[in-house]
Amino acid sequence: MSEDEFRKIALSFPEAFEKSHVGHPDFRVKGGKIFATLAYPDERFGVLNLTPDQQGELIGRHPEMFEPVKGKWGKGGSTQVILKTASPDVIEPAMKLAWSKARPNKLKR
Repeated sequence: MSEDEFRKIALSFPEAFEKSHVGHPDFRVKGGKIFATLAYPDERFGVLNLTPDQQGELIGRHPEMFEPVKGKWGKGGSTQVILKTASPDVIEPAMKLAWSKARPNKLKR
């Protein structure tokens, strides 16, 4: 998966937009909550902000595509996407989980 493919999926969700956080592109939903990051810790990776349960399920099913972010963030559900091995058909529903976690209440209706 390329960075452009990751970006295209992220921006396909309602009210999603791109910004930057500590020098890395991130993707937020209206209200400012980050649901995904690109090129962190470097250009080989993306990050999805999931729940720990969602993270465990994805890593269990696709260990070649996902791994926890190192440290405390990873224990909280932040999940690295290994772009080289990632496929859009797996990343899109995983990213939808991250977007759903971040979306404002008005989009939950």
